[in-house]
Amino acid sequence: MSSPYGSGHSWVRPSVTDLILEAQTPLDIRSAALRLRERGSSSRVAPTQVIDVFERWGAALRGPALDAIPGVAFLRLWLRRGSLEPLLQREFGPTLDSEWRQEGPARLGAFPVGLVGHWPAGNIAIQPVLTMSCALLGGNFCIVRVPTGLVAETQAIVEKLREVDTAGVLRDSIVLTTFDHERTDLQQAMAETVDGAMIWGGAEAVSQIRSLQFPHWARIAVFGPRLSVAAMDAQSWADEGEQAQWSRRIARDVWQFDQQACSSPQTLFLERHLNCDIEPFVRALKRAFEEENLAHPRFEIHPGLSSAICLKRASWMLESDDHRAVFPATPDWTILLGTGSAIPTPTQGKTLSVLLVDDLLEPISKFSGDIQTLGLAVSNPSREAALAHAAASRGVDRIVKLGRMHVFGSPWDGMDLVRSMTRLVRHMPSQDA
Repeated sequence: MSSPYGSGHSWVRPSVTDLILEAQTPLDIRSAALRLRERGSSSRVAPTQVIDVFERWGAALRGPALDAIPGVAFLRLWLRRGSLEPLLQREFGPTLDSEWRQEGPARLGAFPVGLVGHWPAGNIAIQPVLTMSCALLGGNFCIVRVPTGLVAETQAIVEKLREVDTAGVLRDSIVLTTFDHERTDLQQAMAETVDGAMIWGGAEAVSQIRSLQFPHWARIAVFGPRLSVAAMDAQSWADEGEQAQWSRRIARDVWQFDQQACSSPQTLFLERHLNCDIEPFVRALKRAFEEENLAHPRFEIHPGLSSAICLKRASWMLESDDHRAVFPATPDWTILLGTGSAIPTPTQGKTLSVLLVDDLLEPISKFSGDIQTLGLAVSNPSREAALAHAAASRGVDRIVKLGRMHVFGSPWDGMDLVRSMTRLVRHMPSQDA
């Protein structure tokens, strides 16, 4: 059978549809990369053109099958012009499509790095699309390794891109491929063909990809495994008029991405109130969890996760007389109650540890570089500013209001999302004295 990339190249067998190619040999990867480079040498897509396509794409991501994919509701918001234009203006300035801007006697221009390889994590259904979108906004071409467990979801989402991109603005800028993560030969073939890489995932996966031999000029952006926590001062959680609203915000943050994202809160620290009991707040949080579970029920759960949740419930309550837990008969969700400023080992699966502390600075002072996002509910602005400064000094990259822990914006993990895959070129005109 002839090759889709012309004579002399091996055939890349499609898996299920022609949107995601199942690579068999390193030559398959190199052929796809060569084809992308040939396209890239003849054209450059402006950011406004990309945003036009993205906005149509986001609007098309509707229907029962797509709505069932975790994170698609968020993806629709991310792909909107109102989300992307402010992001690009912050990273590149007010003029999106101007290649050059004057800086003194010189001109500065943002240009793509070229071909960007993407290694998304396997536990977030929309991540292959999210990481790809960042590089496309920078004018790059993309080769994306879709984790084998996300092929069906990615196909469904990218099918809508193909439908709305009738002019082919982005269609020829992307190659999606899938192969087993243990195929080191295919991983290496992909690494050696790119000018930049965006790597996401757990410690083992990130280490594996970073050990590959990339070109020495390649830009590498790593988004490794991190944790996120939430915190409320005494005035916020003790305000009975606001307890229901704050509880719904917390539940929303816990439910999105099934608590598997780096931005998912695993622990909620509550500052102790000398005159208020915690029970009314716990009841409000329980109701919010029940309501969220009805609105977004879990249709299946991996047996290993179910066992881990049940074991965590039992071990938590046996660990200390101060420990309690609130949960249904099923493993749908769990609230673990206790005291202390140390972050318990995360269980995920919508399992939230709620810990009382005397002062929110106690847990923050123990943060290390593994804390990505801190979700806050603090009544006093100056107090919040002090807590935010302390958290930022301890390695936290995102400090947001509870309910917005998953708002995907730039910077992310302390770095620009689009600009990290661009080059800032300096031109000093030769006519200058």
